[in-house]
This record gives sequence, structure tokens and C-alpha cells, in this order.
Amino acid sequence: MGRHFGELARIRHVITYTLSPFEQRAFANYFSKGIPNVWRRFSSQVLVVAPPLVAAYFTYTWGTRVNQQLKRKNPADYVNDE
Repeated sequence: MGRHFGELARIRHVITYTLSPFEQRAFANYFSKGIPNVWRRFSSQVLVVAPPLVAAYFTYTWGTRVNQQLKRKNPADYVNDE
């Protein structure tokens, strides 16, 4: 009747290739190549990403601890207030 959403415009000189979803394997080589690839990528980037994250965590915890200490009142200032 009408055109489908994916076929609204006709574009010349553009070649597209598609593969049927029935011919794809969702977990092809998942255990043999996928998990070792994840480990390789993780181990290559952990020394780049982890130190700034650790530094940011310790800076944040130090800042919140110092802020709590500075917000506290000095009990010696209120000894004779009765």
C-alpha cells in the first residue's frame, strides 16, 4: 500500500548490506573469544583508570571528614554557659 518506515526515501549510490536475524548467532564465540578479550581490555586499561578514581575517592573522603571536623562546635567555648 505505502512505503515502510525504512524505505521512505530512495538514496542513489549508497549500497547497504543486511543479514537476516535468523542467520545471526547472538553468542557466537562468547566463551572462547569474548571473555579473554574482556580480560585483555580490562588489564590494559586498569592502570590508566584506577589511579585517578582512587585519588578522587581519597580526596572526597578526606574533604568530607575535614568538613565535618570544621563544622563541629568547640565544647570549651560553652563550659561556663549555665
